[in-house]
Amino acid sequence: QVQLVESGGGLVQAGGSLRLSCAASGRTFGRNAMGWFRQGPGKEREFVAAITWSGGRTTYADSVLGRFSISRDNAKNTLYLQMNSLKPEDTAVYYCAQRRTGSDRSLADYDYWGQGTRVTVSS
Repeated sequence: QVQLVESGGGLVQAGGSLRLSCAASGRTFGRNAMGWFRQGPGKEREFVAAITWSGGRTTYADSVLGRFSISRDNAKNTLYLQMNSLKPEDTAVYYCAQRRTGSDRSLADYDYWGQGTRVTVSS
């Protein structure tokens, strides 16, 4: 089975930066698309960013476009989310996920999920 473990969350001032990591186990990390989702206080889980298995195509939510950057290192079985110019609205638990097929933005199309890492942006 696939195991995903997020790390790198924490408390940061508005305008600051954080880099999240997602370590994946098993052989399925390569050749599978990956995504980041988040769930803020009192909100539903929402799409943040996605990347193809090769890293050749990336997709971003409008709310993070130009500020966040998704990448992956298949040799290390690791997914990253670089977050710059953070805003209080970015406060949430961030989850990484893996899918074999389907839409980048659809939660229902992802097969495996991590437990999340918390990001808090102070105003």
